[in-house]
Amino acid sequence: WPRWAQLMPHLLAADLAATGNSALRWMACNACWYLLARGDTRTAYDLAADLRQHWRGRLGDDHENTLAAAGYLAWALRDMGRYAEARDLEQDTLNRYRRVLGEDHLNTLRSANNLALNLRRLGQYQAARDLNQETLARRRRVLGEDHPHTLASANNLAIDLRGLGEYQAARDLDQETLARKRRMLGEDHPDTLASANNLAVALCRLGEYQAARDLDQDTLARYRRVLGEDHPDTL
Repeated sequence: WPRWAQLMPHLLAADLAATGNSALRWMACNACWYLLARGDTRTAYDLAADLRQHWRGRLGDDHENTLAAAGYLAWALRDMGRYAEARDLEQDTLNRYRRVLGEDHLNTLRSANNLALNLRRLGQYQAARDLNQETLARRRRVLGEDHPHTLASANNLAIDLRGLGEYQAARDLDQETLARKRRMLGEDHPDTLASANNLAVALCRLGEYQAARDLDQDTLARYRRVLGEDHPDTL
């Protein structure tokens, strides 16, 4: 992150939407990821929207860089609370990925995962669960049980189960996912902390308030140290 912070002013000033260099286009996409990960949603939205607009005209709607920019734009819309817009854009992006790259491509699976997030934010828990179950099964087959993307799908499926009132199933999946993330990513990785947060919610739903509180206190302390006091995940 410190290196990205030094690089960002130059990237934003360089008008990478107009570059003909593929590596620089991917750097622009990675800049969107960095901005979203650190919680700078507005800057990420502006950058992703600009990249997508330019690349649609120059490269076409189905080009890999255009689709990547669309995915980051949908992420920004979701973080801004514009869930219906995010869902529509992600659905279009997923349809294009499926047609161009196939059902099991990593980019297709990432898009499916993100669409499920949007569906859940709109209260469409069953649709989100169905899509997350399919995505998790594909990621397990393609990437293996312990890949970070597979664990992210397991994490999201557990949230869907909780939204549908299946608290024990959610807790069991959360516990397994947290154990795998701790082993693969470490105690302080943001993805590990997200799973710990989800497990605490599941414990609370089951009336295990002391265990939930203890886990939440530990998770909050780690979030403060890793991401800072004002990061959305810390809050």
